[in-house]
Amino acid sequence: MNIQYCSILQSPVGPVSIFADEQFVQKITFKEDLITEPNENEITRLAESQLKAYFEGDLKVFTLPIKQPGTTFQQEVWAALLTIDYGITRSYLQMAKQMNNVLAIRAMAAANGKNELAIVVPCHRVIGSDGTLVGYAGSLWRKKWLLDHEREVSQQGQMTLKF
Repeated sequence: MNIQYCSILQSPVGPVSIFADEQFVQKITFKEDLITEPNENEITRLAESQLKAYFEGDLKVFTLPIKQPGTTFQQEVWAALLTIDYGITRSYLQMAKQMNNVLAIRAMAAANGKNELAIVVPCHRVIGSDGTLVGYAGSLWRKKWLLDHEREVSQQGQMTLKF
């Protein structure tokens, strides 16, 4: 990964750090200590603008140029995550079935956890089969906030989740 540019967006779930090169957003994270001084470019500003619109409830589909390194399997999982509509959740089992590989639930969960494009590649939309919130690198409270936000904006799905 050849990250050259970065921006920080102050969001309702804390600072969001955006990293990019000249062509692609390569990483979006909630880790605050990764940027000491922002060095923005057109790509990071575009990501910042779209994320701001997402948090304001005005954007449901991101149109950012994204690229993150990963194995072929990880890329397939991340592509499958992009098919989960705004305001909708899927279980790991549903995702494994969608990928025609129910035996890969754990591998799929591991790939989900390696996603470095928070919110844009919506790994927060994957929950446990029993409806509980499970695993999120950005902390479960953020996952809950993101899911509640999307449900409120889209007016669909249950409004509270089991813990």
